[in-house]
Amino acid sequence: MIIEFNNDIPIYIQIAQAIEDNIIKGIFKEDEMIPSTTEISVKYKINPATVGKGFNILVDEGIIYKKRGVGMFVSKGSKEVLMNKRKESFFNNYIVTLLDEAKKLNISIEDIIKMINKEG
Repeated sequence: MIIEFNNDIPIYIQIAQAIEDNIIKGIFKEDEMIPSTTEISVKYKINPATVGKGFNILVDEGIIYKKRGVGMFVSKGSKEVLMNKRKESFFNNYIVTLLDEAKKLNISIEDIIKMINKEG
């Protein structure tokens, strides 16, 4: 997990995104316990309330759940949910923008594909 303190993205959102990344990468698996609020706050010298705020985002989305007295765990199906969420975000943030710009520049889909293949 990498936390950038001089980043415009709030720390609690960075924490939520880092946990999401670890779920997508398979580092945290379904029904597996994730590091505790205390572990993360001590390791990164962050206020536990900030870590908790990041966790709450994921709880609200159903990505993680709490077992009372035990800790936080990855929900079943969370990797698939996150993959779909990220794919939709990728489409909206990159593909739509790319196609809008291509239309302005009169670049065809075929030309875009050629450009992508050229880079790969």
